[in-house]
Amino acid sequence: MFLQLNHQKLHLYEFSKHLVILVYQVTKQLPPDERFGMISQMRRAALSVHLNIAEGASRRTVAERKRFYEIARGSLIEIDAALDAAKALGYLEKIYTTSIGDAMIKTFKTLTGLIKSCTNSPLTIDNSQQ
Repeated sequence: MFLQLNHQKLHLYEFSKHLVILVYQVTKQLPPDERFGMISQMRRAALSVHLNIAEGASRRTVAERKRFYEIARGSLIEIDAALDAAKALGYLEKIYTTSIGDAMIKTFKTLTGLIKSCTNSPLTIDNSQQ
């Protein structure tokens, strides 16, 4: 926000920020008794995706960057699993979830591509490919 750093140049960073907003919107509609369970967990996972992308982009080595991106992808999978549980519990019947689904797929595909580029390029990451 105040610093002008590499992660802000990544399309993935913008995708994950949008995902955070959508997760917060969806979780506002979950039952209040999930406040300390599902709501809190999904919000933490969404922030984890966004923050690990930012931190990974700042790392000096490809291996370090890749590890942070893998953690971000794991958190994204965690959100998907939580949404699956919410659906099974009947919490999502009246909640529009197409936007969050699209955002998750876009973020997942882009993040996976970035992880693969770390694997295929042992020296540098070309951020212009994002």
